[in-house]
Amino acid sequence: MYIDRMLRLIAGFFVMLSLILAHFHNPNWLWFTGFVGLNLFQSAFTNWCPMMTILEKLGVPKFPERG
Repeated sequence: MYIDRMLRLIAGFFVMLSLILAHFHNPNWLWFTGFVGLNLFQSAFTNWCPMMTILEKLGVPKFPERG
Protein backbone atom coordinates (compact mmCIF):
# COMPACT_ATOMS: atom_id res chain seq x y z
CA MET A 1 0.00 0.00 0.00
CA TYR A 2 1.30 3.42 -0.91
CA ILE A 3 1.51 6.50 1.30
CA ASP A 4 -1.54 8.35 -0.10
CA ARG A 5 -3.87 5.39 0.44
CA MET A 6 -2.35 4.65 3.85
CA LEU A 7 -2.92 8.27 4.88
CA ARG A 8 -6.61 8.13 3.92
CA LEU A 9 -6.97 4.81 5.73
CA ILE A 10 -5.46 6.20 8.95
CA ALA A 11 -7.49 9.45 8.79
CA GLY A 12 -10.71 7.51 8.26
CA PHE A 13 -9.85 5.17 11.12
CA PHE A 14 -9.13 8.08 13.48
CA VAL A 15 -12.40 9.80 12.57
CA MET A 16 -14.46 6.63 13.09
CA LEU A 17 -12.64 5.80 16.33
CA SER A 18 -13.18 9.27 17.77
CA LEU A 19 -16.88 9.18 16.84
CA ILE A 20 -17.30 5.82 18.57
CA LEU A 21 -15.43 7.09 21.64
CA ALA A 22 -17.56 10.25 21.69
CA HIS A 23 -20.74 8.22 21.53
CA PHE A 24 -19.86 5.61 24.15
CA HIS A 25 -17.37 7.40 26.40
CA ASN A 26 -17.13 11.19 26.31
CA PRO A 27 -18.29 13.84 23.78
CA ASN A 28 -14.95 15.64 24.13
CA TRP A 29 -13.52 13.06 21.70
CA LEU A 30 -15.19 15.11 18.96
CA TRP A 31 -12.33 17.59 19.36
CA PHE A 32 -10.04 14.90 17.98
CA THR A 33 -12.35 14.49 14.98
CA GLY A 34 -12.12 18.24 14.41
CA PHE A 35 -8.33 18.11 14.68
CA VAL A 36 -8.12 15.40 12.02
CA GLY A 37 -10.43 17.38 9.72
CA LEU A 38 -8.48 20.60 10.25
CA ASN A 39 -5.22 18.80 9.53
CA LEU A 40 -6.63 17.37 6.28
CA PHE A 41 -7.87 20.85 5.34
CA GLN A 42 -4.51 22.55 5.92
CA SER A 43 -2.61 19.78 4.12
CA ALA A 44 -4.67 20.46 0.99
CA PHE A 45 -3.15 23.95 0.87
CA THR A 46 0.34 23.37 2.25
CA ASN A 47 0.97 19.85 0.89
CA TRP A 48 2.42 18.93 4.30
CA CYS A 49 0.94 16.48 6.77
CA PRO A 50 2.61 15.21 9.95
CA MET A 51 1.29 11.68 9.36
CA MET A 52 2.91 11.60 5.91
CA THR A 53 6.24 12.50 7.51
CA ILE A 54 5.80 9.64 9.97
CA LEU A 55 4.84 7.19 7.22
CA GLU A 56 7.84 8.25 5.12
CA LYS A 57 10.16 7.59 8.07
CA LEU A 58 8.56 4.17 8.51
CA GLY A 59 9.45 3.38 4.90
CA VAL A 60 5.99 3.40 3.29
CA PRO A 61 6.57 3.88 -0.47
CA LYS A 62 5.31 7.09 -2.06
CA PHE A 63 4.43 5.90 -5.56
CA PRO A 64 4.31 2.63 -7.46
CA GLU A 65 7.59 1.56 -8.99
CA ARG A 66 7.72 2.21 -12.72
CA GLY A 67 9.35 -0.38 -14.86
